[in-house]
Amino acid sequence: MPDITMPKLSDTMLEGTLVKWLKKTGDKIEVGDVLAEVETDKATMEMEAFEDGVLTEIIVPEGGVVKVGERLAVIGGDGKSAAQPAAKPAAAPAAAASAPTAPRPASLAPLTPKPRAAAAADGSRIKASPLAKKLAAERGVDLGGVIGSGPGGRIVADDVPQKGSAPAARPAGAPPAAAPRIEVTSTDADKRIPLSGMRRTIAERLLASKTQIPHFYLSVEVDAAPLARLRKDINAAAEASGGPKVTVNDFILLATARAAAMHPKINSAFAGDAVVEYASVNLSVAIAVDDGLITPVIRNAQTLSLREISASVKDLATRARGKKLKPEEYQGGTLTVSNLGAFGVETFYAIINPPQAAILAVGAIVKKPVVNAQDQVVAGQRMALGLSGDHRVVDGAAGAEFLATLKKSLESPATLLF
Repeated sequence: MPDITMPKLSDTMLEGTLVKWLKKTGDKIEVGDVLAEVETDKATMEMEAFEDGVLTEIIVPEGGVVKVGERLAVIGGDGKSAAQPAAKPAAAPAAAASAPTAPRPASLAPLTPKPRAAAAADGSRIKASPLAKKLAAERGVDLGGVIGSGPGGRIVADDVPQKGSAPAARPAGAPPAAAPRIEVTSTDADKRIPLSGMRRTIAERLLASKTQIPHFYLSVEVDAAPLARLRKDINAAAEASGGPKVTVNDFILLATARAAAMHPKINSAFAGDAVVEYASVNLSVAIAVDDGLITPVIRNAQTLSLREISASVKDLATRARGKKLKPEEYQGGTLTVSNLGAFGVETFYAIINPPQAAILAVGAIVKKPVVNAQDQVVAGQRMALGLSGDHRVVDGAAGAEFLATLKKSLESPATLLF
């Protein structure tokens, strides 16, 4: 009987939470039926059936956390229960080792078999992420000769060389230094909150970003008075006609996309032996959700109008907060914008969202005394922009040129309407 297994619903997903079963044991199943809701590290998604039959057994109850590829349920053809009791996902290692090899799941799209754990020449197990093991198997790379850059010397995907490339040799007799573990003390009165899939992914990716990417930081202050005036006029006209209003962030996203298209080094990624300059600006927008942060993507943002940018980000933000994004809607971003102005934050620098080469941090518009062209101290409106760059890809001059273009556009916002 075909198994229903936990599908890989995002590029960083290692496990998922079975939020809700939408079918029950004994229900007739047809191809395309939605079986359950699964929470990944990025969103809650619907899991569809790829086989006709009857749901004969549910293995994982609602709320269960299951690794990618493990069994969730069984679809049969006659409604009878599965002949063999299914092993629970949390089965002991000894029991798992003695169990017969399960047939390839047929109820969902075929999954790539998990590679065996790598072992060093001395027989000790090598610490490597599941994705690193998968890439090593595909590229024919022996992980025994790869130096891990992850926590505790763990081998991550970026450490696996391309096919035909020689991995960096691990110094003889010099095992990777383990990252020091910080012990956290607590009392019975303290609240301990287990990490969700999203929170765990954020922790892992940002730790990798800060330890593997050489960040540098630039900032510039923008005269936001012309932008505030133009937005006020546009929204007054929209209110009179019943049209949608635009936000300051809409202008910033549009200006960022167009400036990035003019400065392709900002819209790039470090690929180990090369730098990839992307043909399109797929703008990742940082959206705060209950459990952390997600970055849905506005594709080909440099080609869109202000209204199109505004409509796109509103739609993505609404569905992101409802955990209803599809994988393709939060993957493939080339540059990220994080705006904390709505929270009253005036200045900050963000951590780069790998594998991107830059992230723009946007602060609030604040009123402050400024010196005008006539050397007079007057009331002004200013907004701070902070750029974090990957120094392997972006140099200070390239970052400064990008910020200068962005500043010019935001201080003459009418030019963005054409």
